[in-house]
Amino acid sequence: MRPPTVLKGKERNISEVPPPPSKRWAPHKWVRGDSLESFNQKDGKGIELFISKIAEEKMRNHSIAHAAERREVMGLMLGAFYKHEGTVYAIVRDVVTTDLEASSVRVRFNREGFEQLFESLDSCGFDYIIVGWYHSHPGHGCFLSSTDIDTQKSLFSGRQHTALVIDPIAEEIRAFYLEKEEVLERCFAVYWDDYQNPYYSRAVKMRRVRSNPDSVPSSEGGLGLSKTFHEYRDEGVEE
Repeated sequence: MRPPTVLKGKERNISEVPPPPSKRWAPHKWVRGDSLESFNQKDGKGIELFISKIAEEKMRNHSIAHAAERREVMGLMLGAFYKHEGTVYAIVRDVVTTDLEASSVRVRFNREGFEQLFESLDSCGFDYIIVGWYHSHPGHGCFLSSTDIDTQKSLFSGRQHTALVIDPIAEEIRAFYLEKEEVLERCFAVYWDDYQNPYYSRAVKMRRVRSNPDSVPSSEGGLGLSKTFHEYRDEGVEE
């Protein structure tokens, strides 16, 4: 099994590829307040993160599944980096996770679950890099704690890498990144294939589902991240 491409190391070339068309993406249902205002001010320009409907549903449902017990969850976001008209953006096509050691204020991968994680990564079905991570703050709001910031600095320190934080109780979601060690919020959109709008359950155009709905060739490279997951595992991620 090949080691997954994670974060540090040799950079790949970034392909010039247009993002999903504006008719096929929207702000997340749980984006609100200043975050939604910032999204609307962009007017569709300069959005740096597009999350597939499939990946969004997995992350949101994962957080909801453990909301009642106030237990945090986490996982990795898989995709690639591209550029268009001078803007580098990330596509998140899928996510993976495994058994966790978690409480209401802390989460990390269970070391006994790494084999399962490796299997999930190996069977994801497309050429990926890990473009960021997600975790939940059930009932605590969406922000990066000091431990989250340390994790971001050590494992996801590039400006293009994203930490997605979900509060399933408040139904809130926000994305963050680091720039010169400052924590900033990132506008992002949920995108879907043109056969269905995920927010209205309305068929738009029925057809065979493409294996790559964002129209990005699976062989194209994004911004390279070549740290092995064994190194990543040994450093650990803890909230």
